[in-house]
Amino acid sequence: MRRLLTTMTMLALTTTMAMAQAFDNLPDPIEDVNKVVDNTPDSIAKALMSRPAPGSTRKGANPVLFLVGNSTMRNGTKGDGSNGQWGWGYYASQYFNGNKITVENQALGGMSTRTFYRKLWPDVRKALRPGDWVIISIGHNDNGPFDSGRARAVIPGTSDDSLAVTIKETGEHEVVYSYGGYLRRYIAECRQAGAHPILMSLTPRDDYDATTGKIVRKPQTGWAAVVAAEEGVPFVDLNEISGRKLDSYSHWKEKYHFYGDHIHTSYWGAQMNARSAAEGLMASRNPDLEPLKAMMTGVELPVWPVERKKGKPVVWITGDSTVKNKDSEKDGMWGWGALAATVFDTTKCTPYNAAMAGRSTRSYIREGRWEKVYNALQPGDFVLIQFGHNDICPIADKKARGVIPGTGDTCHVYHLEDGGRFELVYSFGWYLKKMIDDAREKGATPILVSLTTRNEWPGGHVERRNDSYGKWYREVVADTGCEFVDAHNIIADYLDKHYKSKESAAKYFNHDHTHTSYMGAKNNAKMIAKGIRLAKSPLAAYLK
Repeated sequence: MRRLLTTMTMLALTTTMAMAQAFDNLPDPIEDVNKVVDNTPDSIAKALMSRPAPGSTRKGANPVLFLVGNSTMRNGTKGDGSNGQWGWGYYASQYFNGNKITVENQALGGMSTRTFYRKLWPDVRKALRPGDWVIISIGHNDNGPFDSGRARAVIPGTSDDSLAVTIKETGEHEVVYSYGGYLRRYIAECRQAGAHPILMSLTPRDDYDATTGKIVRKPQTGWAAVVAAEEGVPFVDLNEISGRKLDSYSHWKEKYHFYGDHIHTSYWGAQMNARSAAEGLMASRNPDLEPLKAMMTGVELPVWPVERKKGKPVVWITGDSTVKNKDSEKDGMWGWGALAATVFDTTKCTPYNAAMAGRSTRSYIREGRWEKVYNALQPGDFVLIQFGHNDICPIADKKARGVIPGTGDTCHVYHLEDGGRFELVYSFGWYLKKMIDDAREKGATPILVSLTTRNEWPGGHVERRNDSYGKWYREVVADTGCEFVDAHNIIADYLDKHYKSKESAAKYFNHDHTHTSYMGAKNNAKMIAKGIRLAKSPLAAYLK
């Protein structure tokens, strides 16, 4: 690829191109070792049908935050998650006040700094208005050949070098610049329009350094930082911020932040990168970012409002309506978590009922309820995890609660009835393992509690789900070594002994065969305390 520019070549270039310099010692392009097949077709016309027209999201005189990037920012032609992959640009808007600024994701899969600049940037540039903002985070595809195929490669580094090429398939002439050269062009043209450019490094990849055991930091990160310093524009090291998070996770957790390959992110990875980008902006001391930071919101980590007392661990209780129900009227429906203070010594610990009626493992996590537990966890805390009643529901209906039966690390993309959206759904055991892994990461002790017993009496004995959920709980325990309270069978033993029939046990329940009365909930709390003691859990020291 190293070549000298001739006078004839220069004359063939369009007059709008910068003059290419003559070098015979340019670095070779970065090899496309990843061999990732992007999910976006090469047809720009087709892709434009699903991307917003540049500037179309503007509200009155409010500024627009334009996002410039590739598939790690905007994945797939439609970007609906139907391939199980998401870009972080879809979640960036949750960190900005929509009444003050709109976030417009102009990224497109398969683009490099070079191809975006040539094919998509002209329309974005025309849409820029004074006071707008532009985040530029691109570079994953800046590799491969200079003059054939997708012809996406740039000159590595930040030099002022340039290279005249002729695209083999089309005969088109083009001047190729360095990675830094393209960034400087984006910056200059933003400033010409009165907009504010921000450089961000690339998202990290699922790639570990064999020496350090940490996520590899890509060279483009340093190149972007150099250009930002030279040009005096804000820089957010997204690669480092998200990389540190991935480094702190277990390898199992780190893996599910990607899907399909080692570059494109799952829902988890996209959400992580979006938060990292917001955190990086908010933490920046660059005064130029103050106007943008004034339009940001929700960057603080969401947590449950538990009141901690020194020396007292929090006992987190998670689950569904059998754990937390209306919990108000003596003759109404109760969850046992509301009566946790009847079995736990509140002078030694602080029980906090974070359960929610109607939730499954999947919906509890998807709605951000588990995230609030995770963010609030501290070393020494305990987490009781009890789900199952709603996990058996349909997977794709409007409530979107059902899970894949079993405990394997399996998953599948489902097309949901609710708005036609797509969701990557995992197994019952996978969601339990996620919560276990998260709790341990924070230094807390997770404890699985099998689901409460229902008032069903096949064959004259209360129902036992030891061929399904009971079995799956035990499989997860075997896989993870997690502490386990077999509440299902402990409660069933009690009902078999003291009630002996569905009719007799009816007072233990309320309105149906699942939800407990005050008496039933209070006794379930006692049975779970019994299970904690039988398991010889350290949590037993905090019981009455």
